Amino acid sequence: MRSYLGLSLLAIAATPAFADKPIPTTTANIVDGEVSAYWDQSLSGGPGKDGIPSIDSPRFISADLADDWLEGGDKIIGIYINGEARAYPQSVLVWHEIVNDTVGGENVAVTYCPLTGTGIGYKRGETELGVSGRLVNSNLLMYDRHSDSYWPQILGAAAAGPHAGEGLVEQRVFWTRWDNWLARHPDTEVLSRRTGHVRNYRRDPYGGYNPRTGYYAEGSDRIFPVMNENERFDAKREIFGFRTSEEAVAVDMDALAEAGYLSYSGVSDDFLVIYDDGLETAWVFRGQASDFPEDPSAVSFGPSGPSAPGLQELDTVNGFEAMWFAWYAFYPMTVVLDGDE
Repeated sequence: MRSYLGLSLLAIAATPAFADKPIPTTTANIVDGEVSAYWDQSLSGGPGKDGIPSIDSPRFISADLADDWLEGGDKIIGIYINGEARAYPQSVLVWHEIVNDTVGGENVAVTYCPLTGTGIGYKRGETELGVSGRLVNSNLLMYDRHSDSYWPQILGAAAAGPHAGEGLVEQRVFWTRWDNWLARHPDTEVLSRRTGHVRNYRRDPYGGYNPRTGYYAEGSDRIFPVMNENERFDAKREIFGFRTSEEAVAVDMDALAEAGYLSYSGVSDDFLVIYDDGLETAWVFRGQASDFPEDPSAVSFGPSGPSAPGLQELDTVNGFEAMWFAWYAFYPMTVVLDGDE
């Protein structure tokens, strides 16, 4: 059987017991179809349950120490909660995929799927998320250790188990470069390579992001099948996606960067998407173009995100970067926001 990482990984110790409290859930962002279909279409990625070990007791080092081995262009997943910033290097996450952490007093799971290029944060309550060893649409299928429900990472909704059809509560994280994150959060802590597991964190089994090579490069092939396909963009091209229970939107990041902001009139809401040049990402608000300041220089970006007159009154919508093929596989009804009317 072909291994998920292309090599055999060591199994970890038995799952510990947890307090009898449910994981936080909310309305699922399932735009179309039955959630059970994702479980029916799932398959083994190679390693078994917990064969790719999540990091459950993470250690952190200072930004100064991390600078000794992180290069400016290296990819990290950043998180900022209640004044506390942390960075999780892609070079570590590629071997573990999930970090169960507590940041700013919040219990969170920072999740990363190398096969779909997706970093997504979730609130985990009093339990932990683990790697099931299964995939759907080439995407990480997580499980929670309280109820043993199974959650496709991109969908963020349980496809099987006691919580089937329910959604996880998302926590915004940032897929960005180390130098970008350090400039925005100079006091950030960084996930240490002392994980308690024997892995070569200097080697990525899929390729590299700095520069982009191997599996991550545009023009490269997928490894696993998907439920829906579309050739509008290269399969590995990175888009920024956001969704509600009624619609899904893929943002062309080149168009957004050029325009500075884009607006979209959706099924039941209007959305305002703002480009963050400092982190090379997007922020999504429920709002209209008229809510954006006439003078773009009035928008400033701080540790908590964009600030401008009127923006603080708008609700935010979570979003994340993803490879185009993966986004479309889950959301074939997606709208593409590229600045064209």
